[in-house]
Amino acid sequence: MHTSLPDFDMPNEEQVHLAAESFRLLSDPTRIKILWALLQGESNVACLAELTGAASTAVSQHLAKLRLAGLVKGRREGTFVYYSAADEHVRRLLTQGLFHADHIDRDDLDHAPGLATVDEPAVG
Repeated sequence: MHTSLPDFDMPNEEQVHLAAESFRLLSDPTRIKILWALLQGESNVACLAELTGAASTAVSQHLAKLRLAGLVKGRREGTFVYYSAADEHVRRLLTQGLFHADHIDRDDLDHAPGLATVDEPAVG
């Protein structure tokens, strides 16, 4: 059915895998806070820990994963590393995710099968 549409196009396997990995890494609230802070300007681990309310060691681990995924980059200055968001794509991805979160119809979520709400666990 879809293949008969003239403009139908599926992403290739590598694109799907890399996008899924990025979304998986963004599924952690602390990582979203870290990225949001980095979109405002570069920062070090201690400052990010204070902003996110997480331990410095946890922030370091999150940053390492985000860096491996290409979502953040680091700049060394002496013994300090200053982190920033990797590029404008990260800004758009995070901004769209947060925009979508602001516009989710909570009533629909309460009745959607298989989706967890604040009060009940996911069914699956």
